[in-house]
Amino acid sequence: MAALAVCAVTAAAARHGTDTQVNRPTHPDEAPPADPGLIPLTVAEVKRLFNAVTGRTPTLEHAAHWSAWRRRHQARARWFHHRARLSTAYIQLN
Repeated sequence: MAALAVCAVTAAAARHGTDTQVNRPTHPDEAPPADPGLIPLTVAEVKRLFNAVTGRTPTLEHAAHWSAWRRRHQARARWFHHRARLSTAYIQLN
């Protein structure tokens, strides 16, 4: 339980410094950004990074690269989700 609390506090403290997402789409036909940025660090991601530092992983560089890839992928998925919700809202209004 203490380890989970440490991960939660770390994720909360790093939230503002690690959130680099672009703004949400404003129109359903808006083109996606070239780089959607990264979602903020989550408790699970802090745990993975901590395990990478202390455990047996291929390399710390690999773990950091994988973390950035996952967070960028999640940010892109979130952006497309918001755009899809906008198109649904526009269809319902018409």
